[in-house]
Amino acid sequence: MRVLMFGWEFPPHISGGLGTACYGMTRALAQKNTEIIFVLPCTSDGKSVDGGRLRLVPASGTIYSRETEDRLETATRELWEDKLTVHPVETLLFPYDTPETYAERLRWRRLAGLDTDTAVSRHHRDTEISYTLKGGYGPDLMAEVYRYSRMAAVIALRETFDVIHVHDWMTYPAGILAKMLTGKPLVAHIHATEYDRSGMSVNEDVARIERMGLHAADRVIAVSHLTKHVIMEHYGVPEEKIEVVHNAVARHDVQHRYTIPPRLRHEKRVLFLGRVTFQKGPDYFIEAARLVLEREKNVRFYMAGSGDMLPRIIRRAGKLRIGNRFHFAGFLRGPEVDRMFALSDLYVMPSVSEPFGITPLEAMLYDVPVLLSKQSGVSEVLNHALKADFWDTRDMADKICAVLRYPALAKELVKNCHEEMKSIRWENAADLLNRIYHAVCTAGGC
Repeated sequence: MRVLMFGWEFPPHISGGLGTACYGMTRALAQKNTEIIFVLPCTSDGKSVDGGRLRLVPASGTIYSRETEDRLETATRELWEDKLTVHPVETLLFPYDTPETYAERLRWRRLAGLDTDTAVSRHHRDTEISYTLKGGYGPDLMAEVYRYSRMAAVIALRETFDVIHVHDWMTYPAGILAKMLTGKPLVAHIHATEYDRSGMSVNEDVARIERMGLHAADRVIAVSHLTKHVIMEHYGVPEEKIEVVHNAVARHDVQHRYTIPPRLRHEKRVLFLGRVTFQKGPDYFIEAARLVLEREKNVRFYMAGSGDMLPRIIRRAGKLRIGNRFHFAGFLRGPEVDRMFALSDLYVMPSVSEPFGITPLEAMLYDVPVLLSKQSGVSEVLNHALKADFWDTRDMADKICAVLRYPALAKELVKNCHEEMKSIRWENAADLLNRIYHAVCTAGGC
């Protein structure tokens, strides 16, 4: 099986769980002899990376001919102008932020550099055309999505593959164009919907792209049953078209050599690690911390991450006068994340809406007990973890206190979750994905 996969993140360039999931998933698929051509907006060195059965290909700088341009233009116009009209609104398109953080953006055609060269570096000679993509997220994200879709479609015309697999809305237009131009079956993987990120204050352009991608796909993969119900309810996707494939965590060499500083050894440490946005529930975490600190004095709370709600949470910590017990670690990467997990006594994920949530599994690798929001997909596979409704800060505080007061309880929670994690493996997810690939190929006559 040969898969053309479109993604927006891949380690080391990640901003959340999407890149981590793509990494674990593709490595497991490659180990099962599935060949993957993974197309990113750009890679760190701007070149293809040969990784055996996993090959990273940058869309940025792809050069194509006038003949290809004519063929591409027809499909692009049909998708972006006839079916997927993006209107100018006073918002900035960040996929993981809330509407309050959005700023003004322009029409996709102007941002895409078709009428102006202010937003993009475009190489255009008499016989060759290419675009330069920045990758990541920013104020011209929709323009990047548009340019990426064109470049990715060009790559699809050059590669040999059996199925197209796309990850989240940023890559859905690319997948649709590739399917239109090659006739290959399309699998749409959805890791988070706009309704998860923004509640009911959705960005209609993003929701429109999600809806079109999900309906254009031959099969939809949801990361949890929670997400499956969301896409059925909000996008009208039929149940029989959706497969649930839970995420997992890569088994790496966990470092247990971190030493707790002497001044902190008599204290307990509670961790929040994630984007400081509406979706992740940081405001509920700080309210639970306030209730815990009223009863327990030798506890420190750590918030690791960045996001639009961070200034608000900092002000709230000051107003509650808990700043000496509530610390902000900023955005962490690699070894910093490992160290933060290793030094914690409890990990709390109070998400308002979490399609899955890989971080609790990562915490478990360091024998750290977890307290999960009931509104999370990972709670479907961790039956023995502590759980609370995201809005019930008193229940959350009670459970935090219980774990910190009773080491035997913490130890039992870790033991039981470790047993469950034996079946939460990327290898199992890869088996399900391969079955889905074969099913859509068989149905499509590949």
